Amino acid sequence: MELFFLLVLLVLMGTALGSGYPVAFALPGASILTILLAAGSGYLFAGDATAYFSQGSAGQWLSAGTTNLRGIYWEPERDTLIAIPLFIFMGIMLQRSKIAEDLLITMANLFGSVPGGLGISVVFVGALLAATTGIVGATVVAMGLISLPAMLRNNYSQSLATGTIAASGTLGQIIPPSIVLIILADQLGSAAEQASTIRKSLHKEATGELSMPSIFDVTSTSAGEMFLGALLPGLVLVGLYMLYILVYAALRPQNAPPVKYDGSFDREFWGKVFISLVPPLLLIFLVLGSIMAGIATVNQAGAIGAAGALIMSGYRLTEGKRGQFYPAILALISMALIAFTVSNYDTNVKNIQSSDDAFGVTLAVIGTIGLVIALLWSGWRAFKIDKTLEGVMMETAKATSLVFIILLGAAILTAAFRAFGGEHLVREFLEGLPGGFWTKFAVVMLVIFLLGFFLDFIEIAVVVVPIVAPILLADPQANVTAVWLGVMIGLNIQTSFLTPPFGFALFYLRGVAPAVVKTINMYKGVIPFICLQIAAMGIVAYTPGLVNYLPNRVALLSENAPPPRNPKLESCLKDFIAADFETTKPLLLQTAATAQSLDLSVLPDRMADDLTDAFGSVEEAVASFEEARAAEAIAAEAALTYRAVHRKVRAIERDIRLIDADIEHIEDDMGDAEGARLSRLEMRIAELNEERDALAADIPDDWDDQYSAYAELNRNITNADRSYNNAASDAYLPVAEMLTVLRGQEGFEAVEDALRALPDQLANGAPADLVEPLNALADQLDLVEGTSDIKSALSSARRDLDRDEPRIEDATEEIADAIAEYDAQKEWRAGATTLIPALQEYRDALAPTLGLREQERMSDEQALFVAGCQSSHKDVSLNF
Repeated sequence: MELFFLLVLLVLMGTALGSGYPVAFALPGASILTILLAAGSGYLFAGDATAYFSQGSAGQWLSAGTTNLRGIYWEPERDTLIAIPLFIFMGIMLQRSKIAEDLLITMANLFGSVPGGLGISVVFVGALLAATTGIVGATVVAMGLISLPAMLRNNYSQSLATGTIAASGTLGQIIPPSIVLIILADQLGSAAEQASTIRKSLHKEATGELSMPSIFDVTSTSAGEMFLGALLPGLVLVGLYMLYILVYAALRPQNAPPVKYDGSFDREFWGKVFISLVPPLLLIFLVLGSIMAGIATVNQAGAIGAAGALIMSGYRLTEGKRGQFYPAILALISMALIAFTVSNYDTNVKNIQSSDDAFGVTLAVIGTIGLVIALLWSGWRAFKIDKTLEGVMMETAKATSLVFIILLGAAILTAAFRAFGGEHLVREFLEGLPGGFWTKFAVVMLVIFLLGFFLDFIEIAVVVVPIVAPILLADPQANVTAVWLGVMIGLNIQTSFLTPPFGFALFYLRGVAPAVVKTINMYKGVIPFICLQIAAMGIVAYTPGLVNYLPNRVALLSENAPPPRNPKLESCLKDFIAADFETTKPLLLQTAATAQSLDLSVLPDRMADDLTDAFGSVEEAVASFEEARAAEAIAAEAALTYRAVHRKVRAIERDIRLIDADIEHIEDDMGDAEGARLSRLEMRIAELNEERDALAADIPDDWDDQYSAYAELNRNITNADRSYNNAASDAYLPVAEMLTVLRGQEGFEAVEDALRALPDQLANGAPADLVEPLNALADQLDLVEGTSDIKSALSSARRDLDRDEPRIEDATEEIADAIAEYDAQKEWRAGATTLIPALQEYRDALAPTLGLREQERMSDEQALFVAGCQSSHKDVSLNF
């Protein structure tokens, strides 16, 4: 019966949506009605209101949606969706202030003389508006009102003109900042957590190990990463659109003729180009650049965008009037002053310690006040002129409310879907498909594409993605990142605006297009662009680096980049070393040989022995690295034949688990079954057991041996890597530590006077008076490497004196020991400074290779290599 009520749920939802009922109420309404119907039917026909639920009760599922929504979005750290109203405000403000119109007219004049130039200008402006507004309806309407008449007047094909405008208007769904990407990032963040749990369960079932190595875990995403990941695919799509228009114009010049600009390209024209083009580009740079540079979060970037849009509206709404640019100029001066102050002064009010600090804080306050005045000035203009600000705020509130109420409805729908076992059915269906991950992925993308004919992008993002994303992300075969999956879904959802009969971009364009434009020509016009979007999805699927590279690059070059010791970086860092190892190997061995000839007699025996062992470890580390690479090559060769067997066995074991789940479910139903129904259930269990035995018989007899043999190869790699890491650390760390000790000579000498004055202070003063000087001296020694023995003796002396009955004799002895240790170190430190150049040369030679894991952060070259290395998806299924 669960299947029956699941079908009822889908039919009710489809009927409500198809009848034009608001989606915000159709989703929760269908869910609540179905849950109540199932509970009532269970109570009437089975005597149990929970009988027709997969699990739980009606009350639990009715409250599950709101509980989940509150649990997710009321947490302070889950603030991603705050960016939605900010970017909506930015987009609507730019559209209402006629900046989009300026762009369209100016770019049409600039590109019109090229065959297909008007189409190119529409795509170019569509991309700019996508990166500044991201509002599809406003963009399509604006271009339909301004560009479509001009294109038709100059004999452009109706199909090409309408298709270009509709497709260009949808670029705001994939080019950041995009509301779709923010919603997808939020949904995929939760999906990644579920996928991580699923993958850990898979790893435990396959290996029997309680914990899964972190390198096999699912990679989550954020709105900032989604913005970065979607940037290059969005530009690829823009390039495909432009290329299509140019080719079309070349093949059919009569349908896309050049349009000569009647005016002259004088100073006034180029000034108009500058005013129309540069401010939006600057806003794009501030919004996206602040995210890419790690300066701002997505929410902060949204605030920057909203403020920038308000400033731009302030001068555009007063075009031609005196003082048009005053607020914008004040804002630019204020931002320049703030940037200068932050770069040259410490603006923390609590840290004011000098007149320079006070001057820097004063400049920051002046800059902030100037920026606030510019924003208030621009806001007042927007408020007074045509009530622009009021209209923008109302539209922002409506759009934001729509998004959040759909999120609430989707949460309730998802709860109802799970109540009747829908999620389990979807997982069983996808897991049962032949062909592994890519078959599942293709089916999901096809379903999303087909749903795009009937559903809006928000509905797809909040209803479909939470169900299918955990299944796809958990699959270790492709091991895709959440950001790549999100961008692929975003590209697919974008087609929902173009696919007839319910493509919203078509509706928007139909509403403003002249009557002479036939609807069938609009449908014909968008078909090539839908094909181009599908082609873009193919390009991104084949080259995941287009999505993954920028997020990786920004993360690895940021101040918060993970250190080279991070396990997730280890594989790529080994590839970095191996790429040039044949060249660096002789250098490493020669460096070690040169170091072994150094005269270390000036050092204490223990330190000299440590350095000698370090020099000798270089050869061991080189040999271990080569052994590890050889072990990897052997495992890779074995995987060619093992992979097919492994995939077959894991598929059989998955099917057996599904049968076991069915048997367990039937056994639960047998508790209250009698007569013929009980016989049918027993017969069904017998049939399932036969299927299970038949599947188990298909597992190769030597599977356990093959599994053990491949596991042994993996252990060989792990052991070789461990040997290499230990030998590399032994070769690098003692020398690095010795250099730190020797370079601390100035700090070492700085404590001498205070140390030698201690015996006289102890003899002539009260013991308690010496406690604080001893503490201060210990703090100084904390900053000097290699002085732990001196500090230990002084600490013992402090404890002897800091008693109710001070032990003066013991303290005197401890201080004497500290001075003696200082004298011993002073003697060898002075002579050992001559070793610094040779040891530094040794350290520099090992740092990029054997010493790489010991660095605090990677070099730019290493970070860029790792960013590219991690951009491709790596199959880790053989570890499951």
